[in-house]
Amino acid sequence: MKNRTIIAATCVALAVSIAGPVSAQTVAKKFEAAIPNIPGKSLIALEVDYAPGAASAPHTHAKSAFIYAYVISGAIESKVNNGETRIYQAGESWSEQPGAIHSISRNASKTRPAKLLAVFVLDTNEKVLTTPIKGPQ
Repeated sequence: MKNRTIIAATCVALAVSIAGPVSAQTVAKKFEAAIPNIPGKSLIALEVDYAPGAASAPHTHAKSAFIYAYVISGAIESKVNNGETRIYQAGESWSEQPGAIHSISRNASKTRPAKLLAVFVLDTNEKVLTTPIKGPQ
């Protein structure tokens, strides 16, 4: 039951963060486990499918979360903090430090879908993985 609540909360948070008229983005939890040799830390892996033209609103992640993002298919345009805006192709990756602002996250194509694997290492007690940012970044 606890896992269902976490999955539902994660999906709702990510669904709320979708920007613009294109709202076809799905999130599926693929893995979750406590890290046995690091008490209080967990690893969560999410698969994010972006429909053509789909985007997420600017957001942050759980305060303790270190994130590794890997593009499975298609191309994802991304900007984290004051870094450059970049398009990552299938097979490329980036990371986000705890507290990072992810101001751009979208499918770089208006005609083809894209898929991303997001791996979180975070405090086990953090349950909200994504929080939309309101106002100017």
